[in-house]
Amino acid sequence: MDIKENYHAIKNQLPAGVQLVAVSKTHPAQNVQEVYDLGQKVFGENKVQELMEKYPLLPKDIQWHLIGHLQTNKVKYIAPFIDTIQSVDSEKLLSEISKEAGKNNRTIKVLLQVKIAAEETKFGFEIAEAKSLFQQYIDGKFTNVEITGLMGMATFTDDKEQVREEFLILKRLFDELNQLKTLETLSMGMSDDFPAAIECGANSVRVGSAIFGRRDYSK
Repeated sequence: MDIKENYHAIKNQLPAGVQLVAVSKTHPAQNVQEVYDLGQKVFGENKVQELMEKYPLLPKDIQWHLIGHLQTNKVKYIAPFIDTIQSVDSEKLLSEISKEAGKNNRTIKVLLQVKIAAEETKFGFEIAEAKSLFQQYIDGKFTNVEITGLMGMATFTDDKEQVREEFLILKRLFDELNQLKTLETLSMGMSDDFPAAIECGANSVRVGSAIFGRRDYSK
């Protein structure tokens, strides 16, 4: 299957109201343009440097989402144009995003990344930390960001029940915070597990390899 067929195959699996973030990391700008020409406007990148290389080459109505681990000293480079930062995993980072957004007279949308996987390598807040930070936000801190939801990554495992349980942990937290202030986005699920994520309540999925093909990390 080619990119066009892959894209339509994924879109046909998504219920109404589920946002597709097409993850274009390590794929060239011309591949992004090809998917954009099919009607896709939301793309996700993992690394600031790669995003900065692609941004000037592509249409300006693309909504770019930063989905990888973000260092505070890199925020200033994407603050002028980034639509959403999905990978906010520390109070320090959230403060920096708010500061840089203010310098650009913008409000930047962010998701709090919550650690739901059993793997030690995953970034993210513990649930109690996420609740505390969200309360600070409601109380008026971080004036130039809008926390629009939560993001999480399940454990990379063949145990589908474990994956579902981890997704449901995030869904329960989303529902709890949503009672305090309305949230829009629950970002869960990638190429290998997005159907399960949607069943568990995700309304945004991050799909890369199932659209663009497997990435070549040797380049």
